[in-house]
Amino acid sequence: MTYFADLSSRQVAALADGSRTPVLLLPLGAIEPHGPHAPLGTDPLISRGMCERAAERLAADSEVHVLVLPEVPYGVTRFAAGFAGGVHIGEETLHSLLVDIGAALIGQRLSRILLVNNHFEPAHLVTLRRAVETLNFAYDGRVALLDLVRRRHAQRLTEEFRSGECHAGRYETSLVLADRPELVDQVVMRELPHVPVSLASAPADGGFRELGMTEAYCGSPAEATAEEGTETFSTLTDLLVEAIRELARE
Repeated sequence: MTYFADLSSRQVAALADGSRTPVLLLPLGAIEPHGPHAPLGTDPLISRGMCERAAERLAADSEVHVLVLPEVPYGVTRFAAGFAGGVHIGEETLHSLLVDIGAALIGQRLSRILLVNNHFEPAHLVTLRRAVETLNFAYDGRVALLDLVRRRHAQRLTEEFRSGECHAGRYETSLVLADRPELVDQVVMRELPHVPVSLASAPADGGFRELGMTEAYCGSPAEATAEEGTETFSTLTDLLVEAIRELARE
């Protein structure tokens, strides 16, 4: 089975005593505008897609037992203020939620939890890193975050991702096209001009409008393809599988 919530209580109780090390994946993101062409749920969609692919790749593995937890789709998204569809939650709300989820699992001897995130607003990332620290030091967990913006990970992803022009641009739109193409308005997508705004250098108190992202996207969504999305998902899955194995060894 791939999904933690599909297990019975008895099956969950047996996980910690199984021959394989259980690693639980928690997909994260934010519900926020992704241009006039892509779905609000782009970020958690990508996180979930990564988790499903990694679990499938490791389904028959003799060492690790990978399960996907129900996603947490809400995040810190002040940058999206003023656009329809954004659902922001505060840092302390997100931190408390993640710590409560993690503590509940650690208390059942399911201490290896990997946060899989695809929403890169600075305040959101800071909160995820802090939640990992809290769970590891206060609850004796073995919790980690696959932090895609770290240089060693980002250098393996696309040029647009590395540039920071990747909110609903070619990078993210390609991933949605590979997973849920019916959610992308491809007619609108092909007409969108390049928006040269890098979120990598955005101030922490910035916003899409203030940065010049008047349609809530940057980069080049018109250049997106399902083929690029499939290739990028393969790389993302490689990164996730590596992180799973590293966490299982701890």
